[in-house]
Amino acid sequence: MFNLLGVNTSKVMESIPSSSVVKKPGETLSLSCRGSGFTYSCCTMSWVRKPAGKALEWIGVGFSDASRNTYASSVSGRVEISRDDSNSMVNLRLSNLKPEDSAVYYCAKDTHFFSFPVRY
Repeated sequence: MFNLLGVNTSKVMESIPSSSVVKKPGETLSLSCRGSGFTYSCCTMSWVRKPAGKALEWIGVGFSDASRNTYASSVSGRVEISRDDSNSMVNLRLSNLKPEDSAVYYCAKDTHFFSFPVRY
């Protein structure tokens, strides 16, 4: 089961779809968030997920300039974050789903983006 919740402490994020999503391994997951109360082009938009019983996991960050998007190695090659700033939308597409992709998915607005090297 794949769940999506919008997370933002001061602005409104609407999840699309607004209910739980059930997918099978090998399928593709498509989720979207629509924001209000701020200008999308000001900010980076991130996706994170929380698998049951595990820590929060960063999936990736989407910039207005998609060539700058950055993704976690755990989903690299299977993930795409896209944006439609004119409609205040950020989209997540995760293909070739695996059982370990089952989680609650969150979108988040970042007012600042800092890059920290992470080694696995």
